[in-house]
Amino acid sequence: MDYKRMNEFRLLGLTIAYYRKLRGLTQAELAEATNLSRTHISNIEAPNGKTSISLNKLFDIAEVLEVPVKDLFDFRDT
Repeated sequence: MDYKRMNEFRLLGLTIAYYRKLRGLTQAELAEATNLSRTHISNIEAPNGKTSISLNKLFDIAEVLEVPVKDLFDFRDT
C-alpha cells in the first residue's frame, strides 16, 4: 500500500473517531451497534493502523454516527 492510501485510511479512522466521540459513544458501543469487534474499531481508528473496512461496514458506521457517509471522507484537521 502506498503512502497516499495509508494516509487516507489514517484520516478516515481519525474522522470516524471524531464523530464517535462527538456522539458520546465508546469504541465498544460503536462496535456493538455495527456488529464489529471493539478491537476492529480500535484498529480502524488507530493513527498508525493499516486496517481496511468494507463499504457495507462503513455505511453501518455512518448510520450509527448519524452522518452522511460522504462526511467521513471530509478530511479536515480532525
